[in-house]
Amino acid sequence: MYLVTVFGNLGIIVLILTNDHLQSPMYFFLLNLAFIDFWYSSAITPKMLADLISAEKSISYLGCACQMYFFIALGSTESFLLAAMAIDRYAAICNPLHYLRIMTKEKCLKLLSGSYFGGFLHSLIQTCNIFRLSFCGSHQIDHFLCDIPPLLKLSCMDTSTNEFILSIFASIVAVSSVIIIVISYTSILRAVFRSRSSQGRHRAFSTCGSHFICVILFYSTILFTYLRPSSIYSLQQDKIISVVYTLVIPMLNPLIYSLRNREMKLALKNFKKVFSFILGCVKEETSYTGCFYKFSFK
Repeated sequence: MYLVTVFGNLGIIVLILTNDHLQSPMYFFLLNLAFIDFWYSSAITPKMLADLISAEKSISYLGCACQMYFFIALGSTESFLLAAMAIDRYAAICNPLHYLRIMTKEKCLKLLSGSYFGGFLHSLIQTCNIFRLSFCGSHQIDHFLCDIPPLLKLSCMDTSTNEFILSIFASIVAVSSVIIIVISYTSILRAVFRSRSSQGRHRAFSTCGSHFICVILFYSTILFTYLRPSSIYSLQQDKIISVVYTLVIPMLNPLIYSLRNREMKLALKNFKKVFSFILGCVKEETSYTGCFYKFSFK
């Protein structure tokens, strides 16, 4: 699963960077989503894989703090980025004639930098909130990563204030992003159903379908994990859900966008043709110059 995540997301990045027709704002945000998913999974999975084959499963205090910080930072950034992608889809479908004038390079960079700033600031607040606690007892984290709920269980202090801060800031990040997405998709649906063209409707649903699936997968697990009452919290349940948003979702995102997006599938086919042609030239011990000369005339 981790290899599929790594190669899938790196493949999305390479395809977008090497194809001139994938240089629109939509693919700019998709490239950054793949970049975040790659590091998001990499903040957790390599350590987890090492623990699976190691007799001593331990992590240092600083290592735990760093893992939590980058895990929350990248997850929060993805939350804001999905909201930015919803704004982009709204502009593309509701204002198609003015799309490139609305989603300028400067505006895209502002949305992206705002996503990173908000995500990393939120993580700093949550990490400082947790690691100012005192931990006692066995110091054994009943989890495969340094997440907030299992660390709260280890504390020998009153954690009610920390839980309140967790809920408030997690709600700000998640709920603000969800509100933007809901408003964007409500406007999109109204525009789609007002359209008399069945082809236009199909194209709109095809354009937004991949993003909407990613939104449902991401927010359903995040909201359930961090915004449910501590009285119904279950470590076993949390570990299963954590596998979904740390391993499964980063793996599925590139597959969803690749399989449901016509331009991505076309770019992937062209990439495979070029790669196969170059590989054939190497096998036939033909010079690269001759191969590309022959290829250009085809």
